[in-house]
Amino acid sequence: MTRTRPALPIILAVLTLAAGAAGAQDAPAATDNIAAARNENGRYYTADDVPTFNIAKDGTIDWMTYSGFRRYHSECHVCHGPEGEGSSYAPALKKSAIEMDYYDFVDVVTNGRKKVNAAENSVMPAFGENVNVMCYLDDIYTYLKARGADALPRGRPAKKEAKSDAIKDAEKACLGHE
Repeated sequence: MTRTRPALPIILAVLTLAAGAAGAQDAPAATDNIAAARNENGRYYTADDVPTFNIAKDGTIDWMTYSGFRRYHSECHVCHGPEGEGSSYAPALKKSAIEMDYYDFVDVVTNGRKKVNAAENSVMPAFGENVNVMCYLDDIYTYLKARGADALPRGRPAKKEAKSDAIKDAEKACLGHE
């Protein structure tokens, strides 16, 4: 006597695979979190109006990314390591600017975050009142994004765009120097 397998589990599996394939075709295309779609007074943005970097063919980087290099190394590298590579104390951040939603990134830096459980114990302090971080948060974000995309090598960038008057004015206003 031969045993036959019930057809129902096989039919359900085929329907599940077909539904998944159909859903994948209907899913919206992933947004480009890297390519600069516009330049506004020396600040570059994606099509979704998220800050991003711009690196010319000759290696010249935009001012914000250069500023982000400087600000990251004055405030963030102590815990997160040079160039966003991480350390034994805190995780690497260079991929966070690509993988993490921009607004989540801003929220974590501004308000901090605690993850304490059996598997991990990490605390990111809040920097919401630190003008040396908050006035340059987009700069730090674009620097980390450039590092995470492997568009910017390690080390101090050699060439940079000039700081625009709009960026100078915004910096003065943020720091209270107007």
